[in-house]
Amino acid sequence: MDVYHAIADPNRRRLLELLSEDAHSVQALMPHFDVTIGAVSQHLQILLNGGLVTREKQGRFRIYKAQPEALKEVHDWTERYSRFWTSRLDRLGDYLDRDRTP
Repeated sequence: MDVYHAIADPNRRRLLELLSEDAHSVQALMPHFDVTIGAVSQHLQILLNGGLVTREKQGRFRIYKAQPEALKEVHDWTERYSRFWTSRLDRLGDYLDRDRTP
């Protein structure tokens, strides 16, 4: 499973947000979602397979923690497009400024 598939779902992105703040069990994450515990567990498994979270057993609970360094690949890929769009929008702004000049 790749990181792009893992972050494609809004529930998984929300899980990453919550887990980047602190480690949580599935039960602690449940109040943040309007889905079943099975669905949250499946989303966490996809994030685990994508290398975006780790899981550690503490007593009878499994605690999940974000691994944000796994998102570097996504950051690097989107950064190219950020530079592209910034350049394009700057050129559009220049064009519009010239067009408004009497």
